Amino acid sequence: MSEIDPDALLPNDRVKDAVLEGEITQLSRGSANRYAEAGDTFVLDGTTFEVESVEARTLGELTDADAKREGSPSLEAYKARMRKVHPGDFEWDDTSEILTYRFGPTE
Repeated sequence: MSEIDPDALLPNDRVKDAVLEGEITQLSRGSANRYAEAGDTFVLDGTTFEVESVEARTLGELTDADAKREGSPSLEAYKARMRKVHPGDFEWDDTSEILTYRFGPTE
């Protein structure tokens, strides 16, 4: 367990703001890089968050509940957002391996 730089896990200011507001409590990233371990902490605007779990999954395993924890109203909306923020040749592939990070404030 260690304190990590939030920039390593959270890709931009919009995501950081949504984490602070409680709108995002989970983030899935490609499995090529591991950005945190369960028990790691990070600090945003004076609030400490703990990474509660890190789970290896595939895109096809994501559910509407996952999409909501990631700040989207549904899985379809989440898929559309991923295509928008990953322009170019991004294609949703249910077999793509990801790591899902769940986190919450410690206070």
